[in-house]
Amino acid sequence: MGHWWYRNVVEPGKLPLLLALASFVLTFLVTRAVTRLIRAGKGPFRNLTPGGVHVHHVVPGVILMVLGGFIALAGGRRGFGSGVAAVLFGIGVGLVLDEFALILHLDDVYWSEEGTKSVEIVILTVALVALILAGFLPFGVNEIGPEESTDRFTVVRTVAVNFLFALVALTKGKGRIAVIGVFVPFVALFGAVRLARPNSPWARRFYRHRPKARARARVRAYRHDRRWSALRRKVEHVIGGAPSR
Repeated sequence: MGHWWYRNVVEPGKLPLLLALASFVLTFLVTRAVTRLIRAGKGPFRNLTPGGVHVHHVVPGVILMVLGGFIALAGGRRGFGSGVAAVLFGIGVGLVLDEFALILHLDDVYWSEEGTKSVEIVILTVALVALILAGFLPFGVNEIGPEESTDRFTVVRTVAVNFLFALVALTKGKGRIAVIGVFVPFVALFGAVRLARPNSPWARRFYRHRPKARARARVRAYRHDRRWSALRRKVEHVIGGAPSR
């Protein structure tokens, strides 16, 4: 176990990233637990309102992200300092992304339906960081062998093709697939060849004079949302708490 840990985590310099991910997830879970207790009026926790101003936890989150980032830049990728920087940065990211919806809407939508965007972005961030820890690199570069990596044309071609797949998936209204597809090219390819969402830029541009394609896109989007939206919403509510009615 010790040999595996050194070879796969310590030697490649992934320990700071692992510490940042662990502190990020733990901070998010603890923060959600505390806010749910405050909402229910249980426990010793209360909102911070010095001078009548509600201080959202995104504020200390930004401060910790700045501290962690500058410490990391000053201390390098290895050593005790890099570990401290990673933990501070991870805690800061957890606090900030927990209120991502507030930043997006510039409104306190924490316990509204819009507030579930914070949970969604946290899940997506955890997935992306986990892919990086597992050895995936953006645009399929990790699939290029040592001999091929010396050929600049091969690298540029691989990046360009995979970037195109992700871009097409994004314009088809499949944002989650596009983001994951940046690291897993076949996911982006799957999103690129499928029908576009009915309100996506791709559908407005290319399905304008194709009523059958528009109809199929609407039917497929309806079936997909009916099948997965309720499950996704239930998972988000379990993790982050159900919105206020």
